[in-house]
Amino acid sequence: MRDDTIAIGLPGTIRRLDRHEMPLLREHLLRLDTESRHDRFNGFADESFIERYAAKCATDGTIVIAYLEGGEVLAAAELHPEDGEHSPLPEVAFSVERKVRRKGLGSVLFRRLIAEGKRRGYVSLRVTTGAQNEAMRSLANKFGAHLTFRHGESTGEIDLRKQPTPAAAPRFNPADAFAAPAAFTQAVARFNRDYWKWWLRMYGWRSPIPRASR
Repeated sequence: MRDDTIAIGLPGTIRRLDRHEMPLLREHLLRLDTESRHDRFNGFADESFIERYAAKCATDGTIVIAYLEGGEVLAAAELHPEDGEHSPLPEVAFSVERKVRRKGLGSVLFRRLIAEGKRRGYVSLRVTTGAQNEAMRSLANKFGAHLTFRHGESTGEIDLRKQPTPAAAPRFNPADAFAAPAAFTQAVARFNRDYWKWWLRMYGWRSPIPRASR
């Protein structure tokens, strides 16, 4: 939704990528600097590896929620389906390019991915990250994953049953437009107040809600 990016002060959009758009994911991963690429894949990943990885994402049912700006993917949240043998749980992965970091984008993408997991009927999601990836570890902990360190990496699970379901946005009744002017003004004020309460509550903000003038 466009509103997500407005809330964090970014001009782009956040949406799910179609299968034919996976080359945008590939280009995003190739643009990651050396440190970010190492953190994302928990080790060395050359261009040929990323080419194969993006091609696999296009065919194995991976869901990609991306932040797009200027026709490019600058951040991506991936939801990989369980494969039974190597990953008994659906697994999540994140990557954010440096120029859009520290803006709350990771949290927005994480919420979108959790909502997607719930829609698909998943109960838990698996998180795996390198021991040095502090940003990912902090994000996972924020959403309730208890990470344990083993064999050079941190792993944990997010229980989706404990994650809040976003409330529906309040709706404005068009019939109020035909009310008397004073009643119409009050209706608009109520809608604005309720909308902002919903928006701040959804994103966990605790800033005072502006009151409508009387």
